[in-house]
Amino acid sequence: MVQGEEEFWAEVSTFGRINHMNLARIWGFCSEGKHRLLVYEYVENASLDKHLFLSFENNTLLECGKRFKVALGIAKGLAYLHHECLEWVIHCDVKPENILLDCDFEAKISDFGLAKLCQRGGHGLAKMSNIRGTKGYMASEWTTNLPLTSKVDVYSYGVVRGVRLSSSTLDDRRGGEEYIVEFTSYVRLAKVKMQEGDDSWIMDFVDLRLEGEYNKNQAAMMIQIGLLCVDDDKNKRSTMESVVQVLADCEIEVATV
Repeated sequence: MVQGEEEFWAEVSTFGRINHMNLARIWGFCSEGKHRLLVYEYVENASLDKHLFLSFENNTLLECGKRFKVALGIAKGLAYLHHECLEWVIHCDVKPENILLDCDFEAKISDFGLAKLCQRGGHGLAKMSNIRGTKGYMASEWTTNLPLTSKVDVYSYGVVRGVRLSSSTLDDRRGGEEYIVEFTSYVRLAKVKMQEGDDSWIMDFVDLRLEGEYNKNQAAMMIQIGLLCVDDDKNKRSTMESVVQVLADCEIEVATV
């Protein structure tokens, strides 16, 4: 794994402070001369992007129940980082490529090279000198003078969905304009559709490859949560604790039907 020196030691340092079933474990590392190596736990089902974006080629379509499980697992991992650690952790690069899946499709958040520690009771991190996240998954706070808080991870969580944010759309030459227009339109349309009074709007926002094989309550809940997480006003975004609670309640409700 090739990383910058700062990112490498940030990851090593962070993993000495955290322990949760929805966070990928590092078993060891090597630092010898110019060589840097991180050894992660083995996960059988690779990363989330392989299942969301390569399903046709690999015939590994992630069905709705597993997607819900993954969404809940990511939320639990982030809730732990934001609310339960002795030092709160902001991941700063939540995206499908950084979500690993074990043999049971339990989500494991990985790649803490950009993670930042925040003292309990603090109001956030000062504006960073440069932007080092992934375009498309980054909240507007990255480009303003506002301090960074856990709400940047909440925004990224809301963006993670079954549509690839391609490098051709998000490269530096084009500044991500196409993505911004597309995603803004998606959010606006979803909010309008939700006000129409029935559940017919759901099919417009669910992966067509599922061919109707999904639980409407679960799908609607995940879409609604996603919209709450990507609000431009960070104060209106959900916390990861509340996301976990809502998804867990939805899981119980579906299981008892």
